[in-house]
Amino acid sequence: MPQTVETLAPARDAESLPPPPPVAPPVYDDAIVRLFFGATVLWAVVGMLAGATIALELAWWKANLGIPYLTFGRLRPLHTNAVIFAFAGNVCFTGIYYSLQRLLKVRMWSDTLSRFHFWGWQGIIVAAAITLPLGLTQSKEYAELIWPIDLAIAVVWVAFAANFFGTIAIRKVDHLYVAIWFYMSFVIAIPILHIVNNLAVPATMVRSYPVYAGMTDALVQWWYGHNAVGFFLTTPFLGLMYYFLPRAAERPVYSYRLSIVHFWSLVFLYIWVGPHHLLYSALPDWAQTLGMVFSLMLLAPSWGGMLNGLLTLRGAWDRVRTDPVLKFMVVAVSFYGMSTFEGPMMSIRAVNGLSHFTNWVIGHVHSGALGWVGMISFAVLYWLAPRLWDRPLARPGWATTHFWLATIGIVLYTVSMWAAGLTEGLTWRALDGAGQLKYASWVEIVAQLRPFYWLRFAGGTLYLLGAILMAVNFILTVRGARGGASAAPAKTAAEPALA
Repeated sequence: MPQTVETLAPARDAESLPPPPPVAPPVYDDAIVRLFFGATVLWAVVGMLAGATIALELAWWKANLGIPYLTFGRLRPLHTNAVIFAFAGNVCFTGIYYSLQRLLKVRMWSDTLSRFHFWGWQGIIVAAAITLPLGLTQSKEYAELIWPIDLAIAVVWVAFAANFFGTIAIRKVDHLYVAIWFYMSFVIAIPILHIVNNLAVPATMVRSYPVYAGMTDALVQWWYGHNAVGFFLTTPFLGLMYYFLPRAAERPVYSYRLSIVHFWSLVFLYIWVGPHHLLYSALPDWAQTLGMVFSLMLLAPSWGGMLNGLLTLRGAWDRVRTDPVLKFMVVAVSFYGMSTFEGPMMSIRAVNGLSHFTNWVIGHVHSGALGWVGMISFAVLYWLAPRLWDRPLARPGWATTHFWLATIGIVLYTVSMWAAGLTEGLTWRALDGAGQLKYASWVEIVAQLRPFYWLRFAGGTLYLLGAILMAVNFILTVRGARGGASAAPAKTAAEPALA
């Protein structure tokens, strides 16, 4: 009978085997996170200051001081680009660079691409801040930047995408947590939207002609415009919610299965809803109806995600009273639910006929922007600051003050714009006894809006003051970290399982 390997080999005790070599923990690149963190705080103040300024100009036109570069038409695109692409964009990159490395247990694929992404993106923002007040624009909503800057955006985004997917390729874990799927939709969809909408023939270095015309141009613009909201201001922030909310609450996601359904249904439905911006236009009725129907269907996944976020707090609601991070997150997720209910309702033809072109739309946009995007951003920043600089906030009480300033500011802003919008819609439709327009003069209608404009300015100013308070708090925290003060470092609880 032939002997086997086991019978020939000498017996060895398990205790005699050498211990396995220790596995070194991954070294994450938090320097890039700190860079994006600082840029986020800076552009938050700049963007919101521009917003408060133009709000004042609508209530009191002399606020432009007679300077053409400070007129509403010049500062309004500066405000939208600053808060969307500078503030919101940088906070997305902050959260993604921090969470992606920890979810994949590996450092970013290329430090060089990370730095190129950071400095390239800030250069684009500075270029926008110079060209827009000069009146250099291609006059497309959320896509005003001239073609050389558009080209730079595409190049920088490709570098970011290569670094993002390169990191996924070298990951140390098999499973991709749901937050990463939301991040992927952001990374993939935005360049497609950006490139298709901005296809143009350059004429000079500051002027170009779009390849689309008429209704086709309008349809492409709002396919881009609403999906910029969907894939720049929604999906990446949902990814941040799915990562940072369980971390802050120290609870796993309520339903991981629901989060997957949330993702796939949201990204499928969102891409079709743009035509609801073109109701009662020359767009074919079937396309208008398609946008309306898909908008209404979008309510289901949006509210599923909202409930998943709020139910994740089960067992941690007592901490909401004392933890400002959880306060910000609860209000953010609640506003996500409210704004994603209001949007589908406004896409219904009968409602849209009253709300379109009025300040109601402004109130809706800002309930999502200030309430959802802004509040979840502040929550992420307050959660990250003690961990990035390894010490507690310099002024913890200020975070709660910031929360109340922002919350009261949002309420003043949105309620005043809802009231202004209803006033506009109803006065435009009002008829006298002879069946003629009761308010034939546009100036007469605008005069009725001035009290609402002052309320909006007050709400926006409160929101801005909260952001300034946050910035000062972070500056004091970072200075304390550099100064080596004797305060104890922040205590970080063991991170629970996300799902």
